[in-house]
Amino acid sequence: MKTRYAGLAILLASASRLVLAHTGSAPHAHGESVFLSGLTHPFFGLDHLLAMLAVGLWAAQAGGRAAWALPAAFLSVMALGGALGLNGVELPLVEAGILASVFVLGLAILFAMKAPLYASLPLVALFALFHGHAHGAEAAGHSGWAYGAGFVLATAMLHGAGVGLGLALRGERKTYALRAAGGAVAAAAVLMAVGWL
Repeated sequence: MKTRYAGLAILLASASRLVLAHTGSAPHAHGESVFLSGLTHPFFGLDHLLAMLAVGLWAAQAGGRAAWALPAAFLSVMALGGALGLNGVELPLVEAGILASVFVLGLAILFAMKAPLYASLPLVALFALFHGHAHGAEAAGHSGWAYGAGFVLATAMLHGAGVGLGLALRGERKTYALRAAGGAVAAAAVLMAVGWL
């Protein structure tokens, strides 16, 4: 049983080097192509993929109102962050904030933190601001609104997948798998921080 969880952690942590989501190059196409670029982007940046899945996993793990409030807060504030980035508003420590989001959300799942909404919502919102800003800044001047619409839709899909997986992994035995997934997410953040992912 423990070997299976260790294998899951290793697989998630070493899956790819796709963490370099922020290349500094914005989409240059127009219309539908830009929308599709925004839609696919979160799936090819490991930091975004893990953070967005983790929000859903943590929301499901926390249960109650958090199951919908945490993803909703992330989506709303991410859109705001995207608008700031799109309009050239500077935000310090964006990349550090994105990496911190992966690590902290992973730990929240690993330790099954059930923080009250007045504490968890601002935390998730802060992380969302960093994620949104990074993508808004990349898309500035290049049909950024279409790109942002795609990115928001992809994020909602990833949150939904995380919530669905989290709900499927509830129960006495399945809880260990959920917590192992959180540990793998946090471990991946550490590996990204040292440049091994």
